[in-house]
Amino acid sequence: MGGSTMGFPLNDTITWMGKVDWERRRFRGEEYRIRCGSSHNAYLIRDEKTALIDTVRAPFAREFVAKLKQEIDLQRIDYIIANQGDYEQSGALPALMQEIPHTPIYCTANAAKSLRGQYHQDWNFRIVKDGSKLSLGNKEITFIDMTMLPWPDSIACHLSVDDILFSNNFFSQHLASDRLFNDCADGAALLQEALRYYTLVFTPSNRLVEYKIKELRNLKLSMKMICPSHGVIWRDNPLQIVDAYAKWACAYHENQVSILYDTMGNSTWRMAEAIAQGIRLADPQVVIKFFHTAKTDKADLITEIFKSKAILVGSPTVNRGIMSSVAGLLECINGMTFKGKRAAAFGTFGWSGESARIINRRLQEGGFTVIDFKREAWNPDDLALASCVQFGREFVAKI
Repeated sequence: MGGSTMGFPLNDTITWMGKVDWERRRFRGEEYRIRCGSSHNAYLIRDEKTALIDTVRAPFAREFVAKLKQEIDLQRIDYIIANQGDYEQSGALPALMQEIPHTPIYCTANAAKSLRGQYHQDWNFRIVKDGSKLSLGNKEITFIDMTMLPWPDSIACHLSVDDILFSNNFFSQHLASDRLFNDCADGAALLQEALRYYTLVFTPSNRLVEYKIKELRNLKLSMKMICPSHGVIWRDNPLQIVDAYAKWACAYHENQVSILYDTMGNSTWRMAEAIAQGIRLADPQVVIKFFHTAKTDKADLITEIFKSKAILVGSPTVNRGIMSSVAGLLECINGMTFKGKRAAAFGTFGWSGESARIINRRLQEGGFTVIDFKREAWNPDDLALASCVQFGREFVAKI
């Protein structure tokens, strides 16, 4: 694994103590692909009292503790704040607690449960909840409930005087950068990675996101900087990511239709091409994107579905079912609870022909408004392909 761990000052009293992992390529086990590396952000706050917010992943634990010792005498750390128990942020906690076993850990009750369950240690947990405060002397930390954003144990914290929101996974991205700040990163790439992260992590909680954004705005907290758990820190116009989340949470879509399919003898692919032709004829302005589900990463597929106002999903019938890549994708999106999107199924068959109906049913279970389905026998001839073109015309007219 590549990367760097070092103390990087955010200002005179706050130091980033995280890890930039340039080589990281997967998250949530092997479930999703990461394109641009990532970072695991931990923050050291010095005032009359000293607090450490989060740690890093376990593979970097020894390095993290060593670098932390170079930055500060560990005995001078008065408080540890665990914004959640997830191993991404708590992985170095066992190594750190071997050095300072009695240091109190401030976290939610669910985070204490998570940490006990993972590490089998009954550390000095101090339970906090929404509105709890922790004085550091001249500055004060206020805890903000983030339940189910994304986990049941999540919390964020706001630091007074500096007016910094330590937002936990909220406003994160998987993006490695040696400069750490949003104004030093490629703006287009940053926004795309932020949207991708939102799609994969927060789409199932859209309603909660919408509520939380309203709550943060109603609290009227000054946020001169937003420091998330992963990716770059929002220093320049930090509220831009708050506004982006507010937009993404409300049945977001672009003028895009995605066609997602798997095929065996190219029959289903030919259907997809003909359907797309019909869509183009009916609406030349709509963006049409094709994705072979067996050749495209799941994270990319889910992100493109998030951006789409409608999708078409196709598979030939195989063993009275559908292709495994399509089945896997449908299982993924079933848990995403997409809202305000329309869909249709299509597919070819030789004998039994169940695929389109199976896909339609799974799309309905996933929250899509299903318009219709289209199936053709064997290898579609010109008449069948003309029918597919018409299907595309009718589909786009209904979205």
